Amino acid sequence: MKKITIAIDGHSSTGKSTMAKALAKRIGYAYVDTGAMYRAVTLFALRNNLIKGEKVDEKALKEHLKRGDIAITFRPTKEGKSVTVLNGRNVERYIRSMRVSNVVSIIAAIGFVRKAMVKQQQAMGKDKGLVMDGRDIGTVVFPDAEMKVFATASPEVRAQRRFDELRAKGDTTTTFDEVLANVNERDRIDSTRKESPLRQADDAVVLDNSHLTIDEQNEWLYQLYLERAKREE
Repeated sequence: MKKITIAIDGHSSTGKSTMAKALAKRIGYAYVDTGAMYRAVTLFALRNNLIKGEKVDEKALKEHLKRGDIAITFRPTKEGKSVTVLNGRNVERYIRSMRVSNVVSIIAAIGFVRKAMVKQQQAMGKDKGLVMDGRDIGTVVFPDAEMKVFATASPEVRAQRRFDELRAKGDTTTTFDEVLANVNERDRIDSTRKESPLRQADDAVVLDNSHLTIDEQNEWLYQLYLERAKREE
């Protein structure tokens, strides 16, 4: 079957990465978590004191990107998963923290950051056979992708998922209300930012997984993949 490009966009905490990873593994495609890339840049900025409140030292951050100080790659694990690597170190645990979640949308809204990440993402997908998830994959990174999905769910459902994930990772201090507020704020920032705002591509298929099981969701995606891939034969 001819290889295609699969773009999965949508709101935060809709499980885009989980569904994209599962689909990529099932069909033998490469997987790229673009959200993790922006989180890695955010982690770098935090660790280098480039963020003060909601203010970013954009001049310094731009210089770091220009010098190649922020090298982001993905490394497979023995369990068949993928972890985010920043400058040679596994940062998967750190980029999922609330500290990063609270400011990642600010970093992701910066034009030169998005341009740098999009350039890397397009290079990764030049040979197709790729599943990529994020906010602007089907609208900016791969507008000609053969399969586009826009994932969504109610803010409350998404907040509960994120809250459960934090608890599972040992965070016992963050409250549900704090997570819900973060989800709503990220939606606002992502949808209203000047650079590549979150929006559904005209030819994207909506997946509302508020009340779907993971198995139901994965089967839905697989059947859509079969349909779109056969179109290209």
